[in-house]
Amino acid sequence: MSIQNHTYSVISTARTIGASSVLADATSGCDGTHITITSSKLQEVILQHGSFVAEDVGPDSEVTPDSSPRAHPEPACIVGSHTSGTSKSDDDEPWRPKDIILPEVTISAFTETGQEESLIAVPLQRAYTGRKPVITSGLADTPCATLGVRRLLDLFNTTLGTSHSLDTPSLSPLLEDCIANSYGFGTAYSRLRRIWYTRDWSTIRAEVCRWEEEDQEMRRKALVGNQIVNPNLSPRRVWDLWSNRVVPLWSTGIPITTVTAERWNLMLRPISHAWMDEKDRADVSMPINGYEWSVTIPKDANLNLIRIEMLNLGAEYAWLDVLCLRQKGGPREDVRVEEWKLDVPTIGRVYRMSSVACYLSGLGLPLTLKEGELDSDRSWFRRAWTLQELGWTRLRVIAGDTPQGPMHARHKDGKYETELLTRFHKLLRFLDHGTLRHEVFVALEGMQKRMSTNPVDKVAGLAFRLFSDVISAYYESQSLEKAWTALLNSMKAGSRGVLFLWCPEPGNAGTKWRPSWDQIMANPLPDGIYTLDDVDRDEKTNEYSCNMAGIEKGLVRGLAVGGGDRHGELIVKEKGGMDSHRFKITATHEYPIPYTLILAYYLHGIFPSRYYCYCVIGRSLPEKRFEKVSVLQILDEGEVGRLRDLHNDIATWCRYILV
Repeated sequence: MSIQNHTYSVISTARTIGASSVLADATSGCDGTHITITSSKLQEVILQHGSFVAEDVGPDSEVTPDSSPRAHPEPACIVGSHTSGTSKSDDDEPWRPKDIILPEVTISAFTETGQEESLIAVPLQRAYTGRKPVITSGLADTPCATLGVRRLLDLFNTTLGTSHSLDTPSLSPLLEDCIANSYGFGTAYSRLRRIWYTRDWSTIRAEVCRWEEEDQEMRRKALVGNQIVNPNLSPRRVWDLWSNRVVPLWSTGIPITTVTAERWNLMLRPISHAWMDEKDRADVSMPINGYEWSVTIPKDANLNLIRIEMLNLGAEYAWLDVLCLRQKGGPREDVRVEEWKLDVPTIGRVYRMSSVACYLSGLGLPLTLKEGELDSDRSWFRRAWTLQELGWTRLRVIAGDTPQGPMHARHKDGKYETELLTRFHKLLRFLDHGTLRHEVFVALEGMQKRMSTNPVDKVAGLAFRLFSDVISAYYESQSLEKAWTALLNSMKAGSRGVLFLWCPEPGNAGTKWRPSWDQIMANPLPDGIYTLDDVDRDEKTNEYSCNMAGIEKGLVRGLAVGGGDRHGELIVKEKGGMDSHRFKITATHEYPIPYTLILAYYLHGIFPSRYYCYCVIGRSLPEKRFEKVSVLQILDEGEVGRLRDLHNDIATWCRYILV
């Protein structure tokens, strides 16, 4: 069989089998006076806004299940228990002086929503009882102007266990600002809580201004052109559960650049959920986010009940997209578009290695299982954005849990009472397959099966799963291929190397070295892939290249045109052109490969105890350019070892420009 009149190259690689401070004390104690606030005094100050109990129940994290409607069973976790995220006492707050003991407070579903606690299906949504300085929604809604400066000060002192007076220098202007800005007490409480124990009030106003300026500067520098050069941005807003208000993160005074990951996980609980069908949800205007935009929630859900559940899980703050991410349809649509460029692509940062609470049956709703739900396009398991919302396995909580719910079903050898239950628990276990393994194709395969309202969201939802150093800004109308190209540009060089070395067919969207988005979504993807081989990108020329060793002359014979696994042989000559060597090769795909090709060969530099080679076949073009044609394999370890031994005799290192 004659050799064709084209110059081809093949690049191959060895494949391993189965590779898979506490908050800074910026705020200090009060004047050292020991203050004990009784619950009766707190009731007198709060009046009808709160419900408090005098019994010495202890921290909420130690309440055990019993028949009482205010006792809460252990929430269901995929791995571990929520106690790992709430092991610290309610009194163990690094920003509060140790000598201040706060009274026990109860926030109940009845006082917050008017619903009887016994009718609430989710036990953790019935009531919160603990010593954290949580205020009721009614008190949060009270305008500061109605309270006046004196009453406002009394509320702060009583809630936080202090004895400040209006004679305290620089304190009165801060309280007057709350009135001038038309804050409700909830907003004022959220913004001043973490500075309330300062020893030097004279510097507080300047300090707060500095927080805001630093936050604005950080976000301004993060977006350079169309790229986010600092993907690890903190969220713009958080839901302060203690005050029941959405506030800018900077206003909380949390030193986000120095707080430890452990402490942050104790403070912030990201919430993951899937939006329900339009007929099952409602747009609600509410004071929690200052009525800035309508909040879309299931018709049967209540944010006040969700708040109670998150408080019982030990969180001080939560992140919920419909509350913390500016939504469409608000009065400032121009602001939303600009914020989304930065905020939407960096959502994954909120969830990465975090203590995520997952509502699998709809935001705030009890966890249930119904036939057909797992296959629905609205299923939490099938939504694009939830792929990056898995969080840290041992801290993840399945929210909306009920005593008789599917999380408590019993099994025998992995088999449950129904096929639906068995499938549900299998899906839960598979979540950790995606969390613990960082291979490129694991993330891409996970996205293949998912749906999104806006198609480009499937691309945007991969940025954090692929550990990109920089990520692209979010543009709702961007084409899928353009978004995919932008993601490739920002992807780590090793991830690009995986796409080049293991995707069996050339790209069909103009670039041959890597697959198009349509190819990624439509074709089966390999598993267990690991490589140390990079595909670099020159930002000035927008050229991709790889430094690999090539065989300039070689032959592929014996591969059938069609069929499944096809077996043939690779024939290569030594550099002197005298001796030739034959190796058994396999094509495990059905893409056409001509019988005879001239090759270039690359050999992986690391050889584990078990390995085999992938050979990327391509056409050699002028100026060391390489046009990918297909991929072959050398599966026999003996053959790979022989090829390795002959490496210096048959291969030459070269930097190829990929087209």
